[in-house]
Amino acid sequence: NLAYIIYTSGSTGKPKGVGVAHHALVEHAQVAVGFFGLGSTDRMLQFSTINFDGFIEQLFPPLCAGAAIVLRGPALWDSEAFYRELIEKRITVADLTTAYWFMLAQDFARGGPRDYGLLRQVHAGGEAMSPEGLKAWREAGFDGVTLLNTYGPTEAAVTATVSNCSGYSQGNDEISSQVPVVPIVSIGSPLAARHIYLLDANLTPVPPGIPGELCIGGELLARGYLNRGGLTAERFIADPFDEGGGRLYRTGDLARWRSDGQIEYLGRLDHQVKIRGFRIELGEIETQLLAQPEVREAVVVAREGAGASNPGGGARLVAYVSAHATTDLDAARLREALARTLPDYMLPSAIVVLESLPLNPSGKVDRKALPEPEFTHTEHYEAPQGEAEEVLAGIWGQVLGVAEVGRHDNFFEL
Repeated sequence: NLAYIIYTSGSTGKPKGVGVAHHALVEHAQVAVGFFGLGSTDRMLQFSTINFDGFIEQLFPPLCAGAAIVLRGPALWDSEAFYRELIEKRITVADLTTAYWFMLAQDFARGGPRDYGLLRQVHAGGEAMSPEGLKAWREAGFDGVTLLNTYGPTEAAVTATVSNCSGYSQGNDEISSQVPVVPIVSIGSPLAARHIYLLDANLTPVPPGIPGELCIGGELLARGYLNRGGLTAERFIADPFDEGGGRLYRTGDLARWRSDGQIEYLGRLDHQVKIRGFRIELGEIETQLLAQPEVREAVVVAREGAGASNPGGGARLVAYVSAHATTDLDAARLREALARTLPDYMLPSAIVVLESLPLNPSGKVDRKALPEPEFTHTEHYEAPQGEAEEVLAGIWGQVLGVAEVGRHDNFFEL
């Protein structure tokens, strides 16, 4: 029997209604009581809005354990409001989105260690966790608070894998020895009643260390998508490893097995973009942006098609960044810093500095709310001089679809 339907955004822009059965909700609630470590004396923060699957995990497990639920309300707290509520409401467990957790860790790190009241455990999930966030977490003095990195799509009843990051946050893991361009935090191992497979394009398991699509099997998968039979058949396939006739959910996520049996999340398959013949992982650019000391938040997107800001059409990389409260960001200097660590084809065509990245009510980065960039060079623009420069600038403008070409502009940057 159907327990609930939650709509998730689709890559085509059409939301998908994910239907989850009662038995899956009941069993996952009991599993979550276990990894939350919930007891009757706990006070768990209800952080997520009702239309986000984190709501399910923050409501039913504490009720099953006889714990109290602290309601957040409609306002998305800033870091100081979060701290005030944490102390006043005596919150012991908080389940947060990764973007919001990262913001808190950075803001608290600037103030240094302080008393976090009765808080004993925090979970971050929904997006990839960065070592920069773990470093800030440690500097903020959260050593005594258990930190879990959780992963799972709505189609697998909220959370499917859990990794205890306390070792990372205390500096015991070799974060600094990771490849600098793509630092990766483990998403752990599968929870009860889930089976994780990393498969190639032929649905064959890949060996450890080799990237593959993360597929989830087991009894807790959603029934499918409401009134979307074709999409259900595409994403929920027969499990070739289950003789009992089970199903697999193809997540569209890329991951690899570590030698210790943990899973490393490498990003979305559709977050790997191809621009001018080069395959680019957007997460690599975001990592380098976050490595700059003045950058507080960063997200990189590929803008497709022609428009007012991109008259030539085609895909262009756009970076959106925000600065720490006491610093200023200069897009030109930031681009110069990126050029020292990234090849030219990975440099964003535009860097947009915002006061803060827009978050939706659930605490995730709202990519739809990111403003359209302006691909202009007016700050250092100098008009072409002489017939040769004017002719050449005209040719460049026609080929590249750029309205204004200056005499010092770089063809490849344009």
